[in-house]
Amino acid sequence: MAAYLLKTEPSVYSFADLEREDETVWDGVTNPAAVKFLRGMKPGDELVIYHTGDEKTAVGIAKVLSVDPSIPSVPVVRIKAGKPVKHPHTLAEIKANKLFTDSPLVSQGRLSVVPLTEPQHKWLIGD
Repeated sequence: MAAYLLKTEPSVYSFADLEREDETVWDGVTNPAAVKFLRGMKPGDELVIYHTGDEKTAVGIAKVLSVDPSIPSVPVVRIKAGKPVKHPHTLAEIKANKLFTDSPLVSQGRLSVVPLTEPQHKWLIGD
C-alpha cells in the first residue's frame, strides 16, 4: 500500500469539512506532477491531509476509497475521512526532519499531492 500527502487550504476545504462529510471526491488538482500521483493511487492507500496557508500543518488521516481514471484530464479519487493525527507536524518540523530531505514536499512546495515513504507516513501520523 502507498501513502500520499494531500494539501488543502483550510478556508476552502478543511480536514474538519472532510470529517463532517465523511467522504468526498478530491478534485481541483491541475499540476501535471500532482495529477500523475493521483493516477497512481489505489483503493486502500493511506492519505495525510495537510493544511496550507497560515497553518502549514499535517492534521488528519484519510484513505482512498476508489479511483476512476476514465476522465482523461484528472482521475476521480474518492476519499474517506479517518481521524486527526496524534501530533500535528508543522512544515518547519517536516523540513527539519531528515526523513524529508529528498521529498517533493520540501523541494517542490507547490505540489498539492505528494507521495510519502513508509517512514515519512508513520512519522506524520504518529506511529
